Amino acid sequence: MSTSLPEPPPPIRIAPKPDPDAFPGEVEMSLVDHLEELRRRILRSLLVVVISAAGCLVVVKPLVRLLEMPADGIRFLQLAPGEFLFVSLKVAGYAGLSLALPWVLYEILAFVLPGLSRRERRLVAPAVAGSAVLFAAGLAFAWWALVPAALRFLVSYGADVVEPSWSIERYLDFVLLLMVATALAFQLPVLQLILGALGLIRARTMLSAWRWVLLTAAIAGAVLTPSTDPVTMLLLGGAITALYLVGVGLVALTEQLRPATGAEAS
Repeated sequence: MSTSLPEPPPPIRIAPKPDPDAFPGEVEMSLVDHLEELRRRILRSLLVVVISAAGCLVVVKPLVRLLEMPADGIRFLQLAPGEFLFVSLKVAGYAGLSLALPWVLYEILAFVLPGLSRRERRLVAPAVAGSAVLFAAGLAFAWWALVPAALRFLVSYGADVVEPSWSIERYLDFVLLLMVATALAFQLPVLQLILGALGLIRARTMLSAWRWVLLTAAIAGAVLTPSTDPVTMLLLGGAITALYLVGVGLVALTEQLRPATGAEAS
């Protein structure tokens, strides 16, 4: 009587670990399809900007009064026919673009996301959210600190010689340019975080270049401010330096968390 041996159990297959550099959402598309998708997203973004600007045009007078608040006591003049009309369109355009920024960032994200790896995708949401928050913070900082400081200096400098009566167009050009330049300068920590998370630069390297950072911040403060007063340049240069140090801290934090993340994955 022969006995049959039990069959060996099937081998246990261990699923491979997901490659952090893999492209999970990659879709094969031709160049024409990519261009067509890009065209659709650009048109949708422009449509949202136009709709936002049109909505801001309806309430443009309260927006102009809000921008006039830092210049308390200054008399504004319309020096040419239709000057306030063009100013209204300009203010509505800037405000509409600022309001539509989250949607524009979403369209950019939706276009580039399928071509990003898993590691890069983990950076997208914090970078986009941080960019929008810092843009709004830059606008608020310019309106609350930079514009009043610059106006106080410029008005007090010639108060005993001239009476301040300003063109509404020149004043709003000054305010809008300063606010947008400050909002763009506030994107520095996001750029540092992306470069550090991708391993392109280290926190110690950025910190060791502090002398060049101070020089660059001073030059940026002089270039980005539409006025030539030292108060505004010092405030903006100091803000850029502080933002750079915040970015260094974020990069150092990602460097500390990276080994722990890798140990958990293994």
